Amino acid sequence: MLQSISLAVFLTVVPATAFANSCPTTMAAIDAALPTATLAEADKTKVKELRAQGEKLHAAGDHAGSEAALNQAKTMLGI
Repeated sequence: MLQSISLAVFLTVVPATAFANSCPTTMAAIDAALPTATLAEADKTKVKELRAQGEKLHAAGDHAGSEAALNQAKTMLGI
């Protein structure tokens, strides 16, 4: 019984941890692509805002919201 509970907790925590760790990787990809991006200034500003929003949400523990903002920025950058 204890083993089943431990397994259930493990399977719940591990994916959440892996998901949380993808935010910094996504932010790094955006940071790397932004300097050479061929976007209008308004679009670059929007990407920077989305990236900042993603970092703020990540720090607050809202990893789903962070990923949504960061993925929108990645889409705008074409990465």
